[in-house]
Amino acid sequence: MDIKKIFVAGCGTMGNGIAQACAQCGYDVAMYDISSDGLKRALDTIRKSVGRLVEKAKISGTVDNILSRIQVTETVDAAADADLVIEAVYEKIEVKNELFGKLNAVIREDAIVASNTSGLTISQMAAATRHPENFLGLHFFNPVPLMRAVEVVKGVSTSEETFQFGKAFVESIDKEPILVTRDIAGFVLNRINMLTNMEAMRLVENNVASPADIDKGARLAFGRKMGPLETSDLVGLDVQLMAYTNVYEEEKDLRFYPPSILRRKVAAGQLGKKTGKGWYEYHPDGSRKQ
Repeated sequence: MDIKKIFVAGCGTMGNGIAQACAQCGYDVAMYDISSDGLKRALDTIRKSVGRLVEKAKISGTVDNILSRIQVTETVDAAADADLVIEAVYEKIEVKNELFGKLNAVIREDAIVASNTSGLTISQMAAATRHPENFLGLHFFNPVPLMRAVEVVKGVSTSEETFQFGKAFVESIDKEPILVTRDIAGFVLNRINMLTNMEAMRLVENNVASPADIDKGARLAFGRKMGPLETSDLVGLDVQLMAYTNVYEEEKDLRFYPPSILRRKVAAGQLGKKTGKGWYEYHPDGSRKQ
């Protein structure tokens, strides 16, 4: 596998984490977004994250050396010479298909294109590209720099060569590939996690236990670093609602129908840490109120 340049579309939580993980392992990265302010915030987030890892001797190299491998861009033209394109934009098929339409006009014929989607099917998105055989899923987990699992997902049209490419790439950035050989909405780990998260939300809704006690129990009894509702606030309740809705719409399985408490919180703008309130309340610096 010979990758010289990676193009990451989207500079949000997942996009900037993917860009960081790739740069830390020596890859040159072009990080794309339509928002110049978003790109500036993303670089600041990456700098702080890399700085903490370097300080703790978790990774080799210097902050400046790693950051020098990441270039930011507000145009998809930077994908023209990319060997691998990783999409990490808003979890809505219309938004993703619009991006793929732009990429179709500029990327190389042999470029591999991957989506970081958590709730849409790979086969559906591949249909919007020129070469669906070169399309696969690379589903990273939050926070990307620390989480080692990456689902490598084979769509209906994904070639075996592309699937194996994805596996080798994941290993090259010091992560563990979880091979998903059948394309279903939510893949493997999210389908398990979604049901756990939604049950936690329903327990809060029914006044069975508080978010704090549910999360504490998950950490102490299940060995999780974060409880399901803490994770929900970090990921964003709106992102979760979109993912759950996508899986439900695809499968029509009532187990994945989003709880009413989640729908109400999103409608009220309580989206988690990014809005200062979700399952918990937060100070402007992101620390949780007691």
